[in-house]
Amino acid sequence: MQNAPALPDLECAPAWLLRALDQVRDEVYCVDVDNSSLLYANYPALQNLQYPLFRLRSLKFKDIFPEYTPDFFGRFFADSANTPNVCEAFEIRLLRRNGTRYTALFYILVSLFDQRPCYLLIGYDASMAKAAARAMELSESRYRAIISNIPGLIFQCSRVAEHKLNFQYLNEHCEDLLGVSSAKLYDCPDLFTEMMLLKDSEKFWHTLDESGKQLSMLNWQGQIHIAKWQDTKWISIRATPQRLLNGRILWDGVITNITDTKLKEIELTRSRAQLAELSAHIQRVKEEERTRIAREIHDDLGGNLTAAKMALGLLKRRFDDTNAVVREKIDYATHLLDRTIDSIHRIAADLRPSVLDFGLIAAIEWQAAEFERLSGIACHFHRSLEEIALDDTTSAAIFRIFQEALTNVSKHAQASEVRANLSVNHQSLYLHIADNGQGMKKSEQNKSDSFGIRGMTERVASLHGDLRIESEMGKGTHLFIQIPLEQKAGTEK
Repeated sequence: MQNAPALPDLECAPAWLLRALDQVRDEVYCVDVDNSSLLYANYPALQNLQYPLFRLRSLKFKDIFPEYTPDFFGRFFADSANTPNVCEAFEIRLLRRNGTRYTALFYILVSLFDQRPCYLLIGYDASMAKAAARAMELSESRYRAIISNIPGLIFQCSRVAEHKLNFQYLNEHCEDLLGVSSAKLYDCPDLFTEMMLLKDSEKFWHTLDESGKQLSMLNWQGQIHIAKWQDTKWISIRATPQRLLNGRILWDGVITNITDTKLKEIELTRSRAQLAELSAHIQRVKEEERTRIAREIHDDLGGNLTAAKMALGLLKRRFDDTNAVVREKIDYATHLLDRTIDSIHRIAADLRPSVLDFGLIAAIEWQAAEFERLSGIACHFHRSLEEIALDDTTSAAIFRIFQEALTNVSKHAQASEVRANLSVNHQSLYLHIADNGQGMKKSEQNKSDSFGIRGMTERVASLHGDLRIESEMGKGTHLFIQIPLEQKAGTEK
C-alpha cells in the first residue's frame, strides 16, 4: 500500500506567517489525526501548555487531551474529513505540563492536502470565561433571592414626558402592592400615577423634578387609592437617579407599603397634640388656681391678720405702764403677726406676683430685680417696647419661663451676670436670656431629670412656640424663645 503523503510542516512555513500566528491571542494547533500527534503549536498555545515545541511534537493526543478517545475524537475527525473547509466547534479539557487542567473551546478547520485532510485547531482558554459565567450565575441567583425577599416593589423607570413614566423593570411584588400585574403596568404605566391622590401626585412630580435636576435621592411619601380593593394606602418611594448617555434620567428604587407605620405616626402625632393641649390646660388651671389661692391668702388671711394686729394695738392701749408683762406679750404677738403677714405676702407673690396685673414687662423687671437682690448675680433686662398686651395665660407662661430660666442660672450656671432681651417682630415675641456661666453639655440638656428645661419646653410648646438652647462649656448658655402672637398681642410704643 502506498504511503499517504506527509502533512505540511508549519515550521517550514514563511517566517511572516509564523510570526503572525504567534501574535494572535488564540491557541493554534496543527494535528496529525492518523498518528494522534501534534505537528505545530503557536506561542500562546505553548505558553499555556508550558511545553517547548520540540517536546510537544513528541507527545500523543492523550498526553494533552486526557479525555481523548479514538471513538469520539476519531469519529469527529472522520466526519470532518468528509466536509473540507468547514469550521466546527467543540469544547475539551487540556492538560498542562504542571498537571493542571483547563477547558478550551476549539474550532476545527479542515482542508485537503493531496487528498489527505489537514486539521487546524483554533481555540482559546475558556476556563476564565466559565468561572466568570458561574460567578455571574451565582451572583444572579443571590440577587434574585435578595430581591424576592425585599418587602416591596423593586422598580426601574424613566421619565418620557412631563407627567408620564416608563417602567423598565418591576419585580413580582407589583400585584401584591398595587393590585396591578407587572405586565399591565409595563403596558400602561399611567395606572400607577393615576392611583395617587391629587395633592400627593403634585408633590410626587415636583419631587421627581428636583431629583432629576440635582441627581439627588428621590424620597417621596403619599397616598394611593386602589379601586380594585377599594382601599387607600400610604406608600414610600425611594430611588437613586442616574443620567444615561442619551440624557434621559433612569431611577432605580423600591416602593414600600408604609400604611401601618404612617397610621401609627399620625396617631402618635395626635396623641402628642392631645398631651400638649392637656399640658397647656393643666398649666392654665394651675395658674388660675395659684391666682385664686394667692388672692384668698392676701385678701382673707392678710385682712384677718391685719385686723388682729389692730385689735392688739387697741388692747395694748388699755393697759398702763404697770402691766409690763401683758404689754410685753402684746408686743411679741404683734411682732409675730408682722412676720406672718410678711410671709403671706411672700407666699402670695410666689404663687402669682401681683405685679403681673401691671403687665408682662413690669413683672419681668420686678423678677429681674428680685433675682439680683436674692442671688447677688447681676441681671440686666432690656426691651424694645414699653408694654405688650397679652392675655393672662400667655403672660403668666412667659413670666414662668423667665422665672425658671433664672432659677436654673442660680442653681447650676455659676454665673456672675445674666442678660435678658425682650422684643416683638413680625407678630412674634422673642425672649433671649444669656449668662456668662460654665455652660452645659448637650447630654445635660436632654437628661430625663432636667425638669427645669422640660418645664420651659412644655410651656413654650403650649404657646406653639420654639425654644432653642445654645451652650458651650466655659462660655455660658443662651436661651432663644420665640412665641407666635397672631391676634394675642397688641403693642404700645
